[in-house]
Amino acid sequence: MRMKLTAITLDCPDPLALAAFYQRATGLELHHESNADFAGLTGGDGVLLGFQRADDHQAPHWPGQTVPQQIHLDFAVADLDEAEALLLELGAGKPEYQPGGDRWRIFTDPAGHPFCLTRG
Repeated sequence: MRMKLTAITLDCPDPLALAAFYQRATGLELHHESNADFAGLTGGDGVLLGFQRADDHQAPHWPGQTVPQQIHLDFAVADLDEAEALLLELGAGKPEYQPGGDRWRIFTDPAGHPFCLTRG
C-alpha cells in the first residue's frame, strides 16, 4: 500500500481571507469550490492547500505549545479497507466520529494528529 499526499488543511477563523494571503504569497490558484467554510489553493503538483473554518480557533503559539498548531493531512489510497487495516496495525487510531461516509475516513497518528484517507 502506498499513500499519496493530496491535501494539507489548516484550521482558521476566515478561510477565504487566509486563502487570499497564501494565494498572494505563493501564486497558487483559488479552488473553484472555495467558500466561507472551506477554501483551497491548487497548483500543478496536485496537492491542495486548504483552509477550514474553526469558529473557536485559537492561533498557535510559536514556539511554545500553550496552543498547539492546528493541521491535518489528507492521503489518497486505492483501497480504504486495506489501508485502514494496515494503519491500525501500525498504531493509528480511528475516532468514533466519521463524517465522511464512504468518501473518506479519519484517523489519528500515534501522537494524536488527525489525518484523512480518501479514495484515489
